[in-house]
Amino acid sequence: MGRGDKKTAKGKRFKGSFGKSRPVTKSPVKKAATKKAATKKA
Repeated sequence: MGRGDKKTAKGKRFKGSFGKSRPVTKSPVKKAATKKAATKKA
């Protein structure tokens, strides 16, 4: 189970594909990043 295994998240990252183990939906990390950018501008 490694980069060559298409069923794992690491394998999907390596191949650049999405599925059950690597969903397309983005994590809410970007919201926190935009908050930091907003506080820097103010």
